[in-house]
Order: sequence, then C-alpha cells, then structure tokens
Amino acid sequence: MQSQNLSSIDQADKFRQLQTDLRTRWQTVDLFDTGDYDILVVPSLSLDQREMLKIEGVHHYEERLLFSLIRLRNPFTRLIYVTSQPLHPSVIDYYLQLLPGIPFSHARDRLLLFSTYDTSPKPLSEKILERPRLIQRIRQALDSKKSYMICYNSTPLEEALSVQLNIPLLAAAPDLLYWGTKSGSRQIFAECNVPLPAGSQLVHTADDLAEAAAELWAKEPHLKRMVIKLNEGFSGEGNALLDLKPLQDVSPANRVQAIREQFSSLRFQAVNETWENFSSRIPELGAIAEAFIEGEEKRSPSVQGRIMPNGEVEILSTHDQILGGPDGQIFLGCRFPADEVYRLRLQELGVRVGQNLAEKGALERFGVDFIAVRQDNGQWDLQAIEINLRKGGTTHPFMTLKLLTNGRYERSTGLFYSQQGRPKFYTATDNLQKDRYQGLLPNDLMDIIAHNQLHFDSSTETGTVFHLMGCLSQFGKLGLTSIGNSPQQAEEIYNKVVKALDEETGSADDAGWLSPPTHPIKWNGRG
Repeated sequence: MQSQNLSSIDQADKFRQLQTDLRTRWQTVDLFDTGDYDILVVPSLSLDQREMLKIEGVHHYEERLLFSLIRLRNPFTRLIYVTSQPLHPSVIDYYLQLLPGIPFSHARDRLLLFSTYDTSPKPLSEKILERPRLIQRIRQALDSKKSYMICYNSTPLEEALSVQLNIPLLAAAPDLLYWGTKSGSRQIFAECNVPLPAGSQLVHTADDLAEAAAELWAKEPHLKRMVIKLNEGFSGEGNALLDLKPLQDVSPANRVQAIREQFSSLRFQAVNETWENFSSRIPELGAIAEAFIEGEEKRSPSVQGRIMPNGEVEILSTHDQILGGPDGQIFLGCRFPADEVYRLRLQELGVRVGQNLAEKGALERFGVDFIAVRQDNGQWDLQAIEINLRKGGTTHPFMTLKLLTNGRYERSTGLFYSQQGRPKFYTATDNLQKDRYQGLLPNDLMDIIAHNQLHFDSSTETGTVFHLMGCLSQFGKLGLTSIGNSPQQAEEIYNKVVKALDEETGSADDAGWLSPPTHPIKWNGRG
C-alpha cells in the first residue's frame, strides 16, 4: 500500500504532477462528456463544520452530487460514489431509472457504492483518509490511467486523497482557495474591472472589524446599512446586517466605539446565531464589512462557468437566485435562466472572472453571485458579490437538465436547448421544507411521485427530478428541479409538486400527523 505519511512538500509536488497529467490527458469538453473513463465522486462538504451545522439536515447534502449518476447514460462510463453513510436503495434506483436508452442493470453494473459508516461531524474526505483499507479498495476499483475525482469543494483533504489514490482531482487546487473567499473575490473583481460594492480589507479581530466598518462609513457617508461577512461563510449563513441608522448622530471620532457596541445588535441571517458565536469565528475565518446595496427592486442573479484543463473558459448557465432569511441573503433556490434583460451581461462578466481564475491556475467549476438593482431609467445595475470555487446550489439543477436531455447551452441567447431545439427552463430548490413532511420515507415519496405523475417524463423532457431525499423523514426537507418548456410551465410543475405533497401529508386537524395513503400499497401486483 502506498505510504500515507508523505511530507507536505512531497504531497504538493505529487498533486501538481497529477494535475499536469489531467491537463495533458483531457483537452476538450467532448472528451469529458463522451470518453471512456472512471469517475470517483467524493461529495465531501469540506467547509467549516461549525458553519455547516447552521444548515438543517446538512449531513444529507452529500446526496446533492447524485446527479453524477446520470453520467452513466454514457455506456463507457464507470462511477464510484462514496458517502458517510449508506444511501437508501430506492434513491439509487430512482436516479438510474432516469437514464434514457440505458438498461437499468447495465447502468447498475457500472456503479460502485462505498460508505465510511461514520456519521460524525467531519468532512467525508477526512473520514476516507482515516480508513486506509477503504482507500485500498477504491484504488483497486479504478483504472488510474483514465480516472479522475470530482468533489463538492477542494481543500488539502481532497488533495491528500487525490495523492493517496494516485488520480487527479478535477477542481481548483487547494492553494487557490483564497480566491473563493469574500476578500479574495473582491480582489479579483477589482483586477477584472467588474463592478462591486464598496468594502473593507480582511480583518481577524472584532476591534479591527469595527475600525474597518468606521473607515468604510467615512468613505461612503450615504450608507444606511452594512453587511458583515465571515470571509469563509457560504450560502449567506455567515452574513449579518449592521444598521447604521441608530448611529447617525454619533460623531466621526466616536464611531469605532459605537459600531463595536452595535455589533451585539447585529441582525444575523442564520437562525439562532449570536454575536458571541459569530465573533469567536472571526480570528479563524476572518471577516469584512461591505456596503449593503439598497433598492426598491432587487434581485440576485448569478453566472456559472467551467475552466477546462486547456485553460478554456466555458459559460454554463445563468440563474436568478431565490433568497430568503431575515433580509433576503440566504440561498433557497433558483430559476433558470436569469432574466433576459441582464443575462448576456452576466455572461460577459463571468468570462472576465473565469479568465482571471484560469490565469491563476484554477480548474473546473466557478460561479459569480451578483446583486441587481433596477435604476430610475429602467436599467439594471449589476454589482458582483462573491465567487464560488465549488459546486454550489445552482450546479446540480443545471447538470441534471443537461445530463437528462443531452442538450446544449447557447451563449448567444443564454438559453438551453434540448436536442429537439426546444428551450428548457426550470425552478429548483434545496429547501422545500415543512413539518408535515416529516416521517415520509424515500419509498413513501416514490409512491407519491408515481400516484400523482410527478416524475420527469423523458418523452416530453418535462417534470420534476428530486434530490436530498434522505432529508425528508427527519427534517421534512426535500430538493427538487422542476423542468418545463417555459418559465411559467416550470413554475406550474413546481407548484403541482408542493400541492401533491401537502395533500398527501394533510390531516383533518392539520396537526402535523400523516394521513393514511390515498392509494393502496401493492405487493407483487396485488393490492
């Protein structure tokens, strides 16, 4: 077995060599999508685990990359999927039954599932590294000359796993992680001449944060609010709103102290967050202060791209994000594509950012989030907020659409077309959550899908694809992507799902107890 005690220098050198091999081996998009290769999927959420705990059911989010199973529609693809705990067989069957033109048994034979059987709050990649025998079994199942690993995000843990398995990682190298932080994003936006809100430098103490916020206010005296952001926060969960209105009469000389005192009254976006906990993360994660963009009509569009091993930047999609939380800063879902009034502009700005990242050596997915505000003249002003160097909440809906329809994204229009040339649209979420859904098992969901004809229909290429099914029973939480031939149809399909789930889980007193099934369970064809 390969030694697992490589020095950090040797590991970094080996990793760079594997990444060089990747760039040499695969030069085009077509080879990734149609070639003969083994894919190792490690859906580890290697992010700050204390921040991760703010998301209900987060230990089930390893399921978000299950769209990768649709890659088995290529009869030459073999895929290994690793999780912390075993996946429900019905969930696997559900994805494999989506594959058009591929016998279920043929796809299943090319899929290998591994689990660490470890539910501890540690990243999956760390759990795998702690199990050398599991690493050995994975290594034996891969053809190292035509394999690569994909992950949710890339950190030293994924680098170490790549080296242990001797296969390249299709992701940005961990030493580039800074460019996906709040402060790193702002630096790239400035380098690319991409518009961004006024903001502060990165700081690592609460006192320095108060000084940075006061300096920002002095430069932007019109500000009414600021956003205080943990530098490595995500999905808006690491954001807090600082209201400056109570401090309007404070003299500039006393603003630092007044802001420091006002921190205890921050409006946090994460549920049950406190200043005591938030401030304890600042030394480790860093923080910035940023101008809050005001406006009567605001939206949060985003653009997604991919950097190929040859350095080519491909724009994949644009979205209008659906945000929630106290001040509309927490990601709940998205609609594809973004509004036509700014989607081509989003693409242009996305290319700028992608080219900058490519020059820095980045690979694979990136996304850029914006705030759009309608001006008095009717135009939309776009301000870039952050870069995501990972697979985000918009990745799996779009890849689900692309892999199911085998269609294409057209940059000239910003639309996605099926093979029949029909534009496709969707509404997607990770956060369809209601208490009344608690107690539903994956098999129950399959019954509801079948009875109410909610499934994706490959003949019309419309319908709903479900994910995060493991969250349903305990948390009443479900993810879905509703695909239609118009934005209105996609929304109608989404609403049909919600209505069906509500009706199936309703009761006379609506007290949260599940009503009996409205259709009989059948065994071997008998009721």
